[in-house]
Amino acid sequence: MSQQGYVATPPYSQAQPGMGGYPAGFGSAPAQPLYRHYGGPPQSFPAPPTGKDTCLWSPIPPVKSSSIYIQQRHHNLGTLACNMLLLRLHSCSVLKVDHPPLAFPAGPGAVQSPQAPPTSHLTQQQFQTSPPTAMGHPPMGPHSSQMAHPQSPLAGPTMAGPQSMGGPPPMGGMGRPFPGPPPPGAGGFQQPGPGAAGPPGHPQQLQGTDSTVTWSSTVAITKLYGFVGPFSMSQIKPIPGIKTQVIEDDQAKRGGQVYTTNLRGQVPPLVTTDYTVQDQGNASPRFMRCTTYSFPCTADLAKQCQVPLATIIKPFATVPKNETPMYVVNHGETGPIRCNRCKAYMCPYMQFTDGGRRYQCGFCNCVNEVPAFYFQHLDHMGKRVDFYERPELSLGSYEFAATLDYCKNNKPASPPAYIFMIDVSYANIKSGLVRLVCDELKTLLDNLPREDGAESSMVKVGFVTYNKILHFYNVKSALAQPQMMVVSDTAEMFVPLLDGFLVNFQESRAVINNLLDQIPDMFADTNESETVFAPVIQAGVEALKAAECSGKLFIFHSSIPTAEAPGKLKNRDDKKLINTEKEKTLFQPQKAVYEQLSKDCVSQGCSVDLFLFPSQYVDIATMGDVATHTGGSVFKYSNFQVERDGQHFLSDLRKDVEKAIGFDAIMRVRTSTGFRATDFFGAIHMNNTTDVEMAAVDCDKAVTVEFKHDDTLSEETGALMQCALLYTTISGQRRLRIHNLSLNCSAQLSELYKSCETDALINFFAKSAYRAMLNQPLKTVKEILVNQAAHMLACYRKNCASPSAASQLILPDAMKVFPVYLNSLLKTGPLVGSAELSTDDRAHQRLSTTAMGVEDTQLLLYPRLIPLHNMDVASDVVPTPVRCSEERLTDAGMFLLENGCSLFLWLGQACPPEMIQSIFNVPSLAHVSIDLRSLPELDNPQSQKLRSIVDSLLDQRPSSMKLMIVKQKDRSEIMFRQHLVEDKGLHGGASYMDFLCYVHREIRQVLT
Repeated sequence: MSQQGYVATPPYSQAQPGMGGYPAGFGSAPAQPLYRHYGGPPQSFPAPPTGKDTCLWSPIPPVKSSSIYIQQRHHNLGTLACNMLLLRLHSCSVLKVDHPPLAFPAGPGAVQSPQAPPTSHLTQQQFQTSPPTAMGHPPMGPHSSQMAHPQSPLAGPTMAGPQSMGGPPPMGGMGRPFPGPPPPGAGGFQQPGPGAAGPPGHPQQLQGTDSTVTWSSTVAITKLYGFVGPFSMSQIKPIPGIKTQVIEDDQAKRGGQVYTTNLRGQVPPLVTTDYTVQDQGNASPRFMRCTTYSFPCTADLAKQCQVPLATIIKPFATVPKNETPMYVVNHGETGPIRCNRCKAYMCPYMQFTDGGRRYQCGFCNCVNEVPAFYFQHLDHMGKRVDFYERPELSLGSYEFAATLDYCKNNKPASPPAYIFMIDVSYANIKSGLVRLVCDELKTLLDNLPREDGAESSMVKVGFVTYNKILHFYNVKSALAQPQMMVVSDTAEMFVPLLDGFLVNFQESRAVINNLLDQIPDMFADTNESETVFAPVIQAGVEALKAAECSGKLFIFHSSIPTAEAPGKLKNRDDKKLINTEKEKTLFQPQKAVYEQLSKDCVSQGCSVDLFLFPSQYVDIATMGDVATHTGGSVFKYSNFQVERDGQHFLSDLRKDVEKAIGFDAIMRVRTSTGFRATDFFGAIHMNNTTDVEMAAVDCDKAVTVEFKHDDTLSEETGALMQCALLYTTISGQRRLRIHNLSLNCSAQLSELYKSCETDALINFFAKSAYRAMLNQPLKTVKEILVNQAAHMLACYRKNCASPSAASQLILPDAMKVFPVYLNSLLKTGPLVGSAELSTDDRAHQRLSTTAMGVEDTQLLLYPRLIPLHNMDVASDVVPTPVRCSEERLTDAGMFLLENGCSLFLWLGQACPPEMIQSIFNVPSLAHVSIDLRSLPELDNPQSQKLRSIVDSLLDQRPSSMKLMIVKQKDRSEIMFRQHLVEDKGLHGGASYMDFLCYVHREIRQVLT
């Protein structure tokens, strides 16, 4: 059978309300099974087989006591008091020691010395005893000794010590989740609950690849096993980092290749890999990525493994020039062909029958008549003879031209408008911001977005200035001078003019340039420091409503709105609330006016982009809420200075104005029978449970969708999903953008784990946690994160991994970097709970992450640390990043660190003078100014290479990154070091090694 047509066989059990004026589907959806719920007891798994623990290190000379952390734990082990030594293994994520394994005795006694010389550190461990059948493994006969999977290059010291490793975790505020239901309204983020034993008749098979990361629970050696003695860090040799190694391996294996999407459920290359997509029936991973590409067949299996089933959809993702652009299908007045029952759009999963006169919907199994104009004969394989001529039959992504039925009030849509709204209060005039914005707009408006091939943009522009009152400007092309109209009654906002407010820039260029010249001088002597905010957004909405179009507001604002007007805010920043039950209130937006404002904006298709220039607290949690719910963005420049921050701001503004975008959008995700979309995360608004509304959606915005079962899925037909996005183009056309994806289904958990994508998983976890923190204490949120991760990994160990010693930390090969991501997430500003961090900064990061795609969260949580001191100036390739840890830095080195938001150039104190000279044109490190915001343009290979690297990084990222020069052991190094995510957090949080040990302990508690 063709890979393009999959037919769902289970009976239709799912309501799919109509879209674009069509009636709703039949019936109501069954109640969803609740897995990952609060209040349930933790899953109970049988203990792994006991036996000799192995440890990949040997007794070595003592070290300074400062590197050893000792905790006293007295266990009732006969007369033995067990002293646990917690040796913090610096920042090595995984360790390689050239000593052979050591065997621990079963009881008290000395550790036995190795007898044979090592052959390789990639040792295969053979188990002589059969594991208990309760673990899901087949019993082994006397001659069928089971071999463990070979130790991957991720092998490290073995985890030994007692099973009950009590005591506080090495992370502040992390422990077992406390019982009881969550506070009301905590949707979307739930505590793992009891799991099922799995479906009968489907024994879990020993498939997949394990990453055996063995170590000694930071290293826990007790008197129970014989005290080995202290350890010398110099004799523990780190191997290449897990995260960077995984990226390198995927790039080496799949980089530069063509990725064809003709197979169901195939796992795409990593987001960091350079590849080319050839669409052959499934959407490109640039548009859709999943947490796993093999869904479990039943809700019980999903509940058992705790792996979230989610898809991250980036509908307007940028497509490289060497890939096929989006095709537009136009069926004229008939409009797109859809299933009569579930309203799914024509796609490769529809199966044509009866000689081409009917087709069976792949989503609901309904048989539909083919319209006469669309009829085509079938070939001998049952495929339409025009299969490759129709994008909707052969491609995973395409567009339909929409008819008037898809337009508001059945009227054709109008081109959108951009309104620039400038705060002209004292702070912005004094800083020079107003003049900077006005000067930039004179040239920037030439680059307004346009359709491919169009000579000029059809976007109209308008201008407003404000402080306590609002000033509207008439810039009609017939005028010699712009005209100002003032609205001082901000309680009842209206637009004082219609004709001449929104104009075509090309036609009114002279009048607009005249206005932009006058604005800075007009308000040069102002002393007004109070501002309004909500009435400004309301004015923009009213202007777009009067013009009967959608659009975007670009608001340049400096302070908390304290003037008497709707939306007035007060300072509620209270450091005393940090690490208390009420800390969540700091991130909850003040609703009332702003909640209604968000609804008004979405209804009109009015997106808000907010550029903030605060010198103190401005309540970003509230001010940024409207932007977040309308598909907009929030940019923040604290203590703005034109000389220092001007170029950074202008780069952001240019990218924001010029990016590809769609307006007045509504998105629905349809699925085949057996599962459905239940939760949505992103810069979105939802009036009901199915329609995702976005005033605008641009090329950088992503929506994360979670799925749950409502029936059993079939391994034969798989799981199908279709994302349909109805939107208005930049030229005012109404279109439907369709993305289709087919996944495998399996009754074997090993298939699910083998098909996981960690980058997508952490995107889901980040968005879930950042939503949950609005309703739950941070401590609870972090506990739930670790608890669910432990259940995921424990389920893998119990059901899928080869039998091994309990002391070994076994990770699925596809998830071996998950712990480093999760630890990094727990150390992000929003989740840290430190009084040293600005509340606005934490709120800003939380809002920004909400709309991020997979590649953005991946980079944010594991920054790239690029060594520059040994770069090949003759090569076009960016040097390979190294592990994000302090121990990778060298006194004589130079490193570039970027995470998509920040860009640091770190200079070691012994950096060679000739390198400093070639990059900065100064004789030594002491002469380098840390106030530099761009690199000098020098005519030498080192300078040209470094500038090309920086330029390429800036070009790849959604927002601009301000370059910061950092010298080793300088005060400015503190900001840089907080991005070294494998090290202990500056504001709290464990190092990667400590966190791995903590996670291992949690897994062992689940298993026992």
